[in-house]
Amino acid sequence: MNRESFEKGLKTRREVLGAEYVDDSFKDTDAFDMPMQELVTEYGWNEIWNRPGLDRRTRSIMNLSMLTALNRPHELKLHVRGAINNGVSKEEISEVFLQTAIYCGIPAALDSFRRAKEVFKEMGI
Repeated sequence: MNRESFEKGLKTRREVLGAEYVDDSFKDTDAFDMPMQELVTEYGWNEIWNRPGLDRRTRSIMNLSMLTALNRPHELKLHVRGAINNGVSKEEISEVFLQTAIYCGIPAALDSFRRAKEVFKEMGI
């Protein structure tokens, strides 16, 4: 692990997902799963999220689409919060899910709408 890359990724991860969530994700980490946290933080959150080619807002929109396609509701909820933090509006999130309904399936999109509404309620928006 490259400590500098990890720290840069950790900063980005906290900015997008919220420090509380990120800190909680490390709270119960042990020798078994710490390598995964390091991998995700160093490569996903630094090497990819910090690339100059796309802004965070665009990356968030892409993640919502991909997580709907993969039917990953836990990660989707997390990234709905991140999308809001990155300036994506509720209306735009709705449009993303409508688009995914056609290409990924209506059941997956319906589940994404449900999960997003849970996040909106939690965030008071």
